[in-house]
Amino acid sequence: MRMMMHVSLPVETFNAAVKDGSAGAKIKKILDQLMPEATYFMADRQGRRCAVLIVDLADPSKIPTLTEPWFLTFHAAVELQPVMLPQDLAAAGLEGLGKEWA
Repeated sequence: MRMMMHVSLPVETFNAAVKDGSAGAKIKKILDQLMPEATYFMADRQGRRCAVLIVDLADPSKIPTLTEPWFLTFHAAVELQPVMLPQDLAAAGLEGLGKEWA
């Protein structure tokens, strides 16, 4: 299942990694392990650094393999949400559901 991960990076922890020069290598190690379909870095609505990743979750028991690297490396907060591509939504059978629940 395709999942969107929203990773919020604590200011103090990430600042320390930037200052000691390890932030880039740590992020690269995590991304190399997770192999996301897409990754975006930005500031969130509270002005904190964050990342949004699109990852494939084949088995829910693998959630820790997605989240623990962020928790353990940066003390990050992680949210997961299932997402679909347009073709996934097209295959969902909305027309039949509409008739059934109208």
